[in-house]
This record gives sequence, structure tokens and C-alpha cells, in this order.
Amino acid sequence: MIYKILYQERSEAPQREKTKALYIEAESEREVRQKLKDRDILIEYIQPLSEAHLAYEKKSEDFKIESV
Repeated sequence: MIYKILYQERSEAPQREKTKALYIEAESEREVRQKLKDRDILIEYIQPLSEAHLAYEKKSEDFKIESV
């Protein structure tokens, strides 16, 4: 399953305008967290993508599945 992760870099106080997204293939939310534990990021939300939502996200120029 593909997950969309909304996160911010750990620097100052979190601000909504600085939220970024990345996409990871994993079996569960727990596996996503394990794959990202070495990164210095603040995870805001992990969202599993349905087929319809994934098709929509693929239309974005920023869509890229991270290999972790």
C-alpha cells in the first residue's frame, strides 16, 4: 500500500505553511514510522491512499514514491 506522509523539518516551531508531503510504499503505518525513524522530521499525519486517491496524487508533478 502507498502512504502519504505529511511532515515538517525539525527546526523551529511547526507552521502549517511549511508542511511537506512524501509517499512511501509499506505494509502498515508502523512500517512507515520504522522506515522514517532515522530522519529528523516531525510527522504530522500518515494517510493510506485508496486507488482513487492514489490516481489523483499521481497527477501532481510533486508525486514521487520514496525508496527507503
